[in-house]
Amino acid sequence: MRRFLLLLTALVAAVPAALTAAAPAQAYAGAFFPTQSSGNRGADVLAIQHLLAYHGQATTLTGVFDTATVTKVKAFQTAKGLGVDGIVGPATWGALVVQIGQGATSDAVKALQVELNAKRNLSLSVSGSFDAATDTAVRTFQSHAGIGVDGIAGPITWKNLVWHYDYPAFTNLCDQDPDGNGTAANWATAAAIGQVEKAAADFAATGQGKLPLGDAGFEHGGDIAGHASHEVGLDVDVWPIRTDDAQCTAGRITWQSSTYDRAATRQLVQMIRAAAPGHIMAIWFNDPTLISEGLTSAYEGHDNHIHIRYCEKIHPNSLYDC
Repeated sequence: MRRFLLLLTALVAAVPAALTAAAPAQAYAGAFFPTQSSGNRGADVLAIQHLLAYHGQATTLTGVFDTATVTKVKAFQTAKGLGVDGIVGPATWGALVVQIGQGATSDAVKALQVELNAKRNLSLSVSGSFDAATDTAVRTFQSHAGIGVDGIAGPITWKNLVWHYDYPAFTNLCDQDPDGNGTAANWATAAAIGQVEKAAADFAATGQGKLPLGDAGFEHGGDIAGHASHEVGLDVDVWPIRTDDAQCTAGRITWQSSTYDRAATRQLVQMIRAAAPGHIMAIWFNDPTLISEGLTSAYEGHDNHIHIRYCEKIHPNSLYDC
């Protein structure tokens, strides 16, 4: 009898642990569907456009939340009985995403492939076919995120994937790490990455060199050495431009330096703003001329870099709520 009671006690104790192990975890406690709205650009917007197509609201696949996308979002919200505001917040995201697995073929799979490529730095074919490579990528992400590994992109997988930060392409950027955080600090939200990449592309087209990227954030956010902010994926540092266009190779300067190119830096700041209309909370850089022109704001310690703070509609942190 004593042995039976001991065995029964052990079995009862094991049941909660077994249930916990079987239940999918919410990997990132702070994960949420990031709100996207008019003026945003990047992988999340492109995924939204593919998902709209899946739901019969196809629009041009620009990766830019343009007026046509706003119109299609409103039509989708109307069809689903959601609040009609043209903004893709958590409720609209929740209605857009669909559960899909290997063998599926649809625009929703294209959205998933876009997100996996951006958030895990992959090169999946955006074919719309949930093939073996996509299955492997989903399972690898689920393992990476610490959620149930089943190869099925359901609500929890979608939320963690959309929330996960993006890594920039360095086509028009150069990587600079003055605070010792290395390449690990280049991550930011998909919108922030898309917007700074657009500004860098526009600036590179002027023939004045690439844009130096300093620290943005870590892959999953959180504290970052040398910065009191940069924790939610919406703060990005870039460097001012030099008169010799050698900002990527000749070192960082301040606005007081003899090689500081105010005209080129002004042009850059204007392009940063143009690439993210309605989604710039602040640009801190201490050049008094640019401050007087309303292009930047003063902030202690910002003589030698330009700190961009992007913002989103209805962000849970008021410091980043447009």
